Amino acid sequence: MSKPLVVVESPTKVRTIKKYLGNDYNVAATVGHIKDLPSKDLGIDIEKDFTPHYRTIPGKTKILNQLKSAAGDSMDIYLAPDPDREGEAIAWHTAEVLKKKGRRFHRVLFHELTKRAILESMQAAQDLDRNKYEAQQARRILDRLVGYQISPLLWRKVKGGLSAGRVQSVAVRIICDRERAIQIFEPVEYWSITANLKGESPPPFAAKLVRKGSKKIKISDEATAKAILRDLEAAAFVVDKIVKRTTKRNPLPPFITSKLQQEAIRKLRFSAKKTMMVAQQLYEGIDLGPGEPVGLITYMRTDSTRIADEAAQEALTLIAEQFGQDYSNGQPRFFKNKNKAQDAHEAIRPTSVYHTPEKVKPYLSKDQLALYTMIWQRFVASQMAQALIDQKTLSIAAAGYIFTASGSSVKFPGFLAVYQSADDEAERNKGSQPLPELAQGAPLTCLGIEPKQHFTQPPPRFSEASLVKELEENGIGRPSTYAAILSTIRDKGYVELLKGYFHPTELGFIVNDLLITSFPEILDVEFTARLENDLDRVEQAEVESLALLKQFYGPFSRKLDEAGEGMLSVKGVGLPTGLTCPLCKKHELHIKMGKNGHFLACSGYPECTYSSDYTRDEKGTVSPVAPVQSEPTDKVCEKCGKPMVIKRGRYGDFLACSGYPACKHTQSLNGAGSSKSTGVPCPEPGCDGEIVEKSSKRGKIFYGCNRYPECSFASWDKPVAIPCPVCGSPYLLEKTTKRDGTQYVCPNRECGYRQPAGDTGGSSPAKTP
Repeated sequence: MSKPLVVVESPTKVRTIKKYLGNDYNVAATVGHIKDLPSKDLGIDIEKDFTPHYRTIPGKTKILNQLKSAAGDSMDIYLAPDPDREGEAIAWHTAEVLKKKGRRFHRVLFHELTKRAILESMQAAQDLDRNKYEAQQARRILDRLVGYQISPLLWRKVKGGLSAGRVQSVAVRIICDRERAIQIFEPVEYWSITANLKGESPPPFAAKLVRKGSKKIKISDEATAKAILRDLEAAAFVVDKIVKRTTKRNPLPPFITSKLQQEAIRKLRFSAKKTMMVAQQLYEGIDLGPGEPVGLITYMRTDSTRIADEAAQEALTLIAEQFGQDYSNGQPRFFKNKNKAQDAHEAIRPTSVYHTPEKVKPYLSKDQLALYTMIWQRFVASQMAQALIDQKTLSIAAAGYIFTASGSSVKFPGFLAVYQSADDEAERNKGSQPLPELAQGAPLTCLGIEPKQHFTQPPPRFSEASLVKELEENGIGRPSTYAAILSTIRDKGYVELLKGYFHPTELGFIVNDLLITSFPEILDVEFTARLENDLDRVEQAEVESLALLKQFYGPFSRKLDEAGEGMLSVKGVGLPTGLTCPLCKKHELHIKMGKNGHFLACSGYPECTYSSDYTRDEKGTVSPVAPVQSEPTDKVCEKCGKPMVIKRGRYGDFLACSGYPACKHTQSLNGAGSSKSTGVPCPEPGCDGEIVEKSSKRGKIFYGCNRYPECSFASWDKPVAIPCPVCGSPYLLEKTTKRDGTQYVCPNRECGYRQPAGDTGGSSPAKTP
């Protein structure tokens, strides 16, 4: 009889779990999902209660054979993928693959990968959770129905290769709405007046004008500011009132997923995707010495602030030992969850506070140490004493005007001795000026009065951190999906991240406007949030998944039918701009989409053939761009001998024969031919093309199939002709970052295999979330 088999998601976990289970169990990994809906068709039988048709993911046949071999004739299989909905789906699909008469399946939830937790979880094995699986499956079906039925509309109406998503499209809308709010914003002038003062003792300080008598002052222009300055020319400045108080500040709760992403973006300059990748590594196990893999943090996909009592007690002990009893809260401090928070997991915390950052530093990479330190500090601070802040506010009278000056100092640091949030640091960097000791009625010397002009500012664009916060506060998606959402909307070309802030692209605006018109509910923030709550209710057995799917699909299918006929075609009719054609002077210019991208064209075509590139200014106003004329060169066409000229095309400037259309020869400006081979066959099923290097319209290098447009495969990362040793992908991608250098990475995100560039011998796989 074979040993019982423990099945996990990531190969990295196998080593950690084997260490603590010993030789009594076999341990194997699925390397992410093993089954999914087909990539080439809908894969859902709508007429038969939305039955999904799962297929083995391409490249996973070898993994399945390894799982079956590891299971052997064992009658007990312990399914231990990640303790969330996606992990539950992997467990169910694994059970289907390994199903055998008399075989028993047990669901194991590893919330942390330490010896104690692993052994306790194995003893507490339970049945598979059908409700959690139903919730995951319902989400997958909803996403497929939206994505696979709206996307073909965009192919017909805009251009091929576009996609829509139930959550990603709402995220794009949020960014587009903010951009339009910025475009229509009209700044309003206002002025401030600051007096620089000093008393009998240092230091000097600044006080801001706030009132005239009892009325709040508003200075709308320079004339008003100058009138006030005249009133103050010979004024005596006197301390009118002094208010002192000591405030108590409580620490923040330990991290949940969304807050971890926001803080890592702001404090560590990590992306949301990188944050989750590094957190996954800390969760799955780090070698703290030869053969000592230890999971350093609890499971990192959670929206609960709950912490175990024993973890809090351990933190209190360490605080008393390292900082003294005054810094300890004295008893565990627990935090309330939001009403919608799922409480299946604890907050993100160190598995042991005695794994201090100093102790584990030799075993961690720079990124791992930075993120672990932040998680450790935040958790320890959550169990520390309150901080005491002394605050002082001075009211200063002068010629009937009231100025105020505020200052603060830390009386007792408490938890601030260990952790300050990004908001704390931002407040500290603003500077809290020290104020002198003054008595009420004390005279002050005016060192100068400074008037300053200001203008109201438009709402800010979203950074990665503020977009994650916006999604979280509006209930859009779930924390575990935020990193993927932010990556997808950029990969699809709907938004750009410029100087740390999201800007919609022209394509993003076009697709967003079309979808809002045709699918207002799908793009509605509140509707999407309600749907997320309904999926939670499916998991809690309060709603049946089939009822939810039917409720959604009825109105959605009607909107699909209407959009098929009524959605504007940017390829054909185009989007109206309100501009009159400069050529015919009678028809309106429309935005259209062609094989070379979006452009302006006269709506009177074919009567009028005017077309042009265009730009939008900061207010969103569309303006035609004068066409670039063909530039002559000293090269001659190798086909017909006529001069070659430089023209603009989809992938930037190129050489074309001046004898067009009689001769249609073209070539790259970088040399003969229009592309450069990578030696990698195209991975798309049924395609016999190869991947070549190309240049986008803006000159950015990318890689695509040489059989375009028959095949639309494209990648920003360079494919390398090295097969993945884990999942069998026929190629790897070359990725370069400042922190990690150049690596070869598996394109299958669920595999996550990576190796140093130039190393064809392989290395340890690392899961990419």
